[in-house]
Amino acid sequence: PHLRLSASSTMSRNDECVQVIVRCRPLFGKELAEGRQRIVEMDTSRGEVVLKNPKASHPSEAERKFTFDRIFDWNCTQREVYDGAAARIVDAAIEGYNGTVFCYGQTGTGKTHTMEGKDEPENERGLIPNTFETVFGDIDALESANKNFLVRASFLEIYNEEVRDLLGKDQTRRCDLKEDPDKGVYVKDLTSFVVKGVGEINNVLKVGKKNRSV
Repeated sequence: PHLRLSASSTMSRNDECVQVIVRCRPLFGKELAEGRQRIVEMDTSRGEVVLKNPKASHPSEAERKFTFDRIFDWNCTQREVYDGAAARIVDAAIEGYNGTVFCYGQTGTGKTHTMEGKDEPENERGLIPNTFETVFGDIDALESANKNFLVRASFLEIYNEEVRDLLGKDQTRRCDLKEDPDKGVYVKDLTSFVVKGVGEINNVLKVGKKNRSV
């Protein structure tokens, strides 16, 4: 089972790109109890993923190779994924550039673990809490150098091709996507809150999560 992290940033014209990063989780629980075997091999130094077919009837069908911008195998830590997949984009956002990290994969591949993880122990925290810590840690350091920052948090959901404002008072209301020559694509009337620290943005996250579709 594996998931993909897609990361993009607009740090400069020469550096603008989308990277596709793959993380493969280890077998666990029922899979181990049933004696399942891993059919994925990963060469992290080359970014190469090999899918093996144990039922192949011909040598040409025995395996397929794929190469990605970066890969993380079942031995990687949460921090290694953050540093390798997101830290550079978060740093660019603090400098004023747009950046996006999103995660997709089948049910059970580890998306929630990668993005959120667990609050404790600290080494189990995923991309989102590590991002919060980095942003406000850097802001505290930079504000001592007479630089000011304003952080606003929004939380939306795209489900069945409909956009919902997870922080809005009316959870039955659907939002509209708009396009502006200056702002680009945006969500009309999307709720946002000014947040001044990790605790406040975590509270916003908790409120939005309660309103998600499951």
